[in-house]
Amino acid sequence: MVNPWLAMEAGADPVERTRTVRRAHAAFLADGTVAPPVRQVVADSWRRSADAHAAADGAAPIELDEAALHAYRDGHPLARAMPVFRELLGSFAQDGAHLLAVCDPQGRLLWVEGHPGVRRSAERMNFVVGARWDERHAGTNAPGTALAAEHAVQIFAAEHYNRQVQRWSCAAAPLHDPRTGRLLGAVDLTGGDHVASPHSLALVQATARAAEAHLTSGVPELGVCLSALGRDEALLVMDGKRLRLGRRHSEIITLLARHPEGLTGDQLSVLLYGERERRPVTLRAELSRLRQLAGTLLHSRPYRLSRSVETDLDAVEEALADRMRSALLGARDPGLLREWSRTPWGEDDLEIWEALVDALPERSPARSAPLATAHRLRAAYGLTGGGAVGAPAAARVATFTQPPRF
Repeated sequence: MVNPWLAMEAGADPVERTRTVRRAHAAFLADGTVAPPVRQVVADSWRRSADAHAAADGAAPIELDEAALHAYRDGHPLARAMPVFRELLGSFAQDGAHLLAVCDPQGRLLWVEGHPGVRRSAERMNFVVGARWDERHAGTNAPGTALAAEHAVQIFAAEHYNRQVQRWSCAAAPLHDPRTGRLLGAVDLTGGDHVASPHSLALVQATARAAEAHLTSGVPELGVCLSALGRDEALLVMDGKRLRLGRRHSEIITLLARHPEGLTGDQLSVLLYGERERRPVTLRAELSRLRQLAGTLLHSRPYRLSRSVETDLDAVEEALADRMRSALLGARDPGLLREWSRTPWGEDDLEIWEALVDALPERSPARSAPLATAHRLRAAYGLTGGGAVGAPAAARVATFTQPPRF
């Protein structure tokens, strides 16, 4: 087959295809073996479903009740794209006995619209809003597999892992944030065997791209974002253009993003290969290939990135630091507060110093140094009217907090 993401070749007999795949599915459930005519993308999904102990029978679980669903989806980024989905797929679903569905990155269905009779039939397998249709909970299916593979895909009849779903066919495409490349969810078209035709996959792909373009509108500059956590190959997004990097290029971009001041060739070589196995020639070749991909983003002498890069590592570190700092302020432990105040990210944090003053006994000699530092910082930040340092924390109105930096 030319396109492995398509369910069937043009002119294939759906009845015979269903029969042969159903036999292969039964064999897989019996002994774990899988062979042609099962497509590789389906075989991989069956294995993931089995490893996750997904049910081969039964209905998908419902995770969001009505109140939680409405509150969550109203604030979801894909809510802005619903007019696009309805314009491009809504009438097709309504008139052609299909369902239009949109899910979040966890596979939870946020919108299910279309032919009323088809909706009632789909309700019997919990293909309803609030239900979770990722591979772990529902086995192989188009929206769940599109999320797992991050690629548009068709799933035909017996290719579904769950037997209750095998009378259906579906086509789905993942959707990404055009600024960061972050996975937002998937759009899906579900119905009978006719959904396995090539044009339905092309239609959901085109709809996904149109929706992403719609989300881009009104954003003056998309910037540069790097997603590296949980991936073998990092995703670099520059002004809306997605670039999947190889492993070595992923490491180089991540290191340079962490060192905005730049790195010499020797420094970068040591960080990549280690002190004993520095490879200057290999590094230069890798950088040359990376420059062909990233263009003017990569500068040399020293090696650095020409633009600020927002990374998911920074976001995780900031969240962890905020939680740690909040825990310290809540615990009011003098020893821990003193240790934090001695770090580069705590030395100018007025709220930490004031919390340390509050945590020490009023007559303690150890109180004088943090009290003096708090007075100095309050004066430096121009906070002369926010309450006396050493007064109860609740009585101080104005404070200054410098977020921790790693």
